[in-house]
Amino acid sequence: MSPKPETNRITDLSRLKAFTNPLRIQLYRLLYAAGSATASQLADQVDQAPSLVSYHLRKLAEHGFVAEASGRSTDGRERWWRVASEEGWGFRESDLSGTPEGAAVAGTVARGLVDSRAAQYRAYLDQSAAWGKEWTDAAFGSEWLLDLNAAEVAELSEELQDLSRRWRERGKAARAAGDTEGREHVSVHLYGFPFRP
Repeated sequence: MSPKPETNRITDLSRLKAFTNPLRIQLYRLLYAAGSATASQLADQVDQAPSLVSYHLRKLAEHGFVAEASGRSTDGRERWWRVASEEGWGFRESDLSGTPEGAAVAGTVARGLVDSRAAQYRAYLDQSAAWGKEWTDAAFGSEWLLDLNAAEVAELSEELQDLSRRWRERGKAARAAGDTEGREHVSVHLYGFPFRP
């Protein structure tokens, strides 16, 4: 059995600061979905100047989140980018919240991620009629209220990550085999957190 893939866990505050800019979160997500893209292609999607997008991509590259996609350039001038790791990145607030600055940065990035995900879901809701019955019937949004302890929540998180990886690999294998008919990017957002009513 091959080793379980690991998400790039950020424990260095200076690396996490790279994502305090909401545009960088958006660019990373778009690049992850596209596989590779140029700054100009991404600039069109975020309605920003290519030079600004290029600057932010270089900043993400400095921290190891994106890298140049070799072999894509056709004229030697255009620079193609890709995410550095297909497993993405994550962080634990406890690794960074030992100082007021660490807690503030972790909170800013977590809120930025939630805002980005919520904006993506709102965009889907605004356009859902255009997707047609097949997709609107397949799409889902659910909330479960569970009574768990912290260890159980951690176990649930691992199981959900394993399940998501399995489905990601299934989609990649299908695309590699030429099975692209009806395939779209699908975003799955899952949260698990304690609350008291």
